[in-house]
Amino acid sequence: MMLDAMDLSRILRSALSEGGEFADIYYEEGSSTSIVCEDGKIEKIIAGTDRGGGIRVISDLRTAYAYTNEVTEKALLELARTVSRAVRGREFGAAIDLRTKVVGPGFPIKTSPGSVSLQDKVALVRRADEAARGLDSRVRQVMVVYRDGKVRTQIANSLGDFIETGRTGTVFLSQVVAAEGEVIQTGYEPIGGFRGFELFDQTSPEEVARTAAGRALMMLSARKAPAGTMPVVISSEAGGTMVHEAIGHGLEADLAQAGMSVYTGKIGTQVASSLVTVIDDATIPHARGSFSYDDEGVAAQKTVLVENGILKCYLYDRLSAMKDGCLSTGNGRRESYHAKPIVRMTNTLIAPGESSPEEIVREVPQGLFVKKMGGGQVNTVTGDFVFEVSEGYLIQNGTIGEPVRGATLTGNGPEVLKKVTKIGNDLGFGIGTCGKDGQGAPVSDAQPTLLISEITVGGAL
Repeated sequence: MMLDAMDLSRILRSALSEGGEFADIYYEEGSSTSIVCEDGKIEKIIAGTDRGGGIRVISDLRTAYAYTNEVTEKALLELARTVSRAVRGREFGAAIDLRTKVVGPGFPIKTSPGSVSLQDKVALVRRADEAARGLDSRVRQVMVVYRDGKVRTQIANSLGDFIETGRTGTVFLSQVVAAEGEVIQTGYEPIGGFRGFELFDQTSPEEVARTAAGRALMMLSARKAPAGTMPVVISSEAGGTMVHEAIGHGLEADLAQAGMSVYTGKIGTQVASSLVTVIDDATIPHARGSFSYDDEGVAAQKTVLVENGILKCYLYDRLSAMKDGCLSTGNGRRESYHAKPIVRMTNTLIAPGESSPEEIVREVPQGLFVKKMGGGQVNTVTGDFVFEVSEGYLIQNGTIGEPVRGATLTGNGPEVLKKVTKIGNDLGFGIGTCGKDGQGAPVSDAQPTLLISEITVGGAL
């Protein structure tokens, strides 16, 4: 049941009956499938549907939020009265006109995952498992995960906005453990986005699994990475872990406003090399962090955060924008109707430059080439970070040489970004689920090939 038939203005007025500057209703209904294969066995199959709604009131820059999975006009009116009791303030006197509903276009889907049988989805997972195991006897463990989901949302608010959107997404990943003697290495490869089953027209399940297995197998024979300060080339294939962790989180307005970001109060100052431009763009077709409207009913947009090294703005949702007296950048996102929206990245990237990747490598007499990044952690207050390198190679005399394992990159976000001396004319995307305040949100990150003149590499002494 969608919200169209309800008296939404009445529900919003009830939520604002005790005061408040803004109120909204968020409704969501969706279906999903998850399949997990481990050690050659289908360990988990979860398929189901869910629906529910939440009501929020903002008063004196504070939020009251409650949700329910009983979506009737009576239940939502009761929820509105519950939320209103948490609010005190000036009476809301503006008219609420919700007669016009705007429907977000979404992204075209060729083959809906809902039209594919569960048996075919399981077969896809088994194919990947067999491909990884059949590659080499040193493959010891294989995990393959398939997930799809379809969600439809409606958002109505006291400004008169009434938005309806829908998204369909598919994710597929493989993680492989290989061992030889006492050496154990792991390879990981994901694909996905807001696409249907046509995702596998571009990349087969076998290719995903073999890529993950090949990465783990190659690292078995790699020698330990050297430690020290050295030039590092990060490939566009590495994914955007660097931009996501080293600068992205620190540019979310709620963290900056709370003084929990190294970029607090830095608007208009140089925070990176003049070669670096950082963009958050929710409009990229089919990307994992894209949408037509965010979870507050604000249209998706492209936001230039850093331009030629100068910090231009932060990412905002409605609440943080109210605090700074500006407009939301369309970055209000939530994991589901169970949670209130918070400021989140979407598709965050460093814009391509003018150098070819080959030219960049030739610039380095001796250093490290990072082909694939692993996980990372950042202290947003100080900007200090540490990233794992899941696939790396030595650079010797401007040529990519032998593989190395166990490398980490350690540094400070603003300092390292100021040491970017070359930017490639390519661009590579990585996907993930970003965690913040207990909520996960689908995102993608991207970067061109980068040359960092010096960064601390952890490895063997």
